[in-house]
This record gives sequence, structure tokens and C-alpha cells, in this order.
Amino acid sequence: MSLIFYSNPMSRGRIARWMLEETGAAYETRYLRYGPEMNTDEYAAVNPMRKVPAIVHDGRVVTECAAICLYLADAFPQADLAPPVDDRAAYYRWMLFGAGPWEQASTNKSLGVEVAPERSGFVGYGDFDRTLRVLLGLVPKQGYLLGAKFSALDVYLGAQIGWGVQFGSVPKTPEVEAYVDRIQSRRGFIRASEIDNAAGAEYGPG
Repeated sequence: MSLIFYSNPMSRGRIARWMLEETGAAYETRYLRYGPEMNTDEYAAVNPMRKVPAIVHDGRVVTECAAICLYLADAFPQADLAPPVDDRAAYYRWMLFGAGPWEQASTNKSLGVEVAPERSGFVGYGDFDRTLRVLLGLVPKQGYLLGAKFSALDVYLGAQIGWGVQFGSVPKTPEVEAYVDRIQSRRGFIRASEIDNAAGAEYGPG
């Protein structure tokens, strides 16, 4: 089995790293610096978008964080990070909500992009406040996003909630803070953070 992980410690690759650590799988990390290293023809053959993260698992290439999380949950079923196949409606729904409406809305918010109300039908999320209300409605008072069991959804969307709290796009309600504390106390998150934090000085954008 070969599993290669392309990343940068100051990127969304931190989400994929957390997911990899949760699976318990052995993998090789190949860090890429921003700029020329991500723009080589060699890396473009892995990800023509020339960005990280990406994984190559036994010759199969997966890019985009949500897809990587979904793929790894299925590739390593022993980690028990996905619901049974016949109970995945909410799992898929909210994973793609995070990859689509929430990421679009929060990115535009951070860039200061304001969509005029009469133009909201042209964007996939409508408006930021609506999208944030949906996100906050998903945060559980106890347990995890799908109930009592931690899943890949908590890695992907949970990481975005944690970043939202850190950068101010998600309010620090008691429920949000307690949820973020729960998921970030997991050994997988702690180990992933230690690895990427240690590499940050060498491979970060500065």
C-alpha cells in the first residue's frame, strides 16, 4: 500500500492531515512551498489546479479536502469514520454544504465581497447570514455533527467551524466553543497539529 500526501502546513492540508491521523493509516508527506514548487509540471500531473492538498493512494489521485475526507473514510473502514451506506444522507448533505455554500460565503466575507440582495440568487449560498444560521443550527449541544459518533464530517466541517471561531466568522457561543473543544481534544487532531506546526516555519508562506 502506498499513500502519499501532498500538503503545506499553512493550508487546508491541515484538514486532510487530521483525517489521515484519524484513519491510523501509514502515509508519506511531501510538503510543497507556495510559488514555484506548487507550479511544477510534475505536481500539475497530480493536481492540475496546482494547489494542495492532494493524496495518491495506490496510484489513485484524490484532490479537494471534502473528497479526500470522504475517500479516506471509505478506504480505511476500520477507522469507523463514516455512517453505514444506507444512512449517509445527512453525512453527504452537510459535507457538501461545508465544501460549497459555507466555504463560498465565509471566503467572500473574509475578502469583503458583498453580494447585493437583488443578486443573491446568483451565488450558491444566498447570503452570509443565512448560511451562518444554517451552520450554527448544525452544532450539537452534545456529541458530534451526526449524533453520538465522531465521523469524517466532524473533521471537515468541524475544522471549518474551528477556523471560523479563530478568525471571527463564527461566533463563540457556548455550544460552538464546547463542540470545538471536543473535536480538538482528539488524539488525531492533536497529532496532526503537532506535525504541521513543527513544519510551519520551514514551509509556510512567509
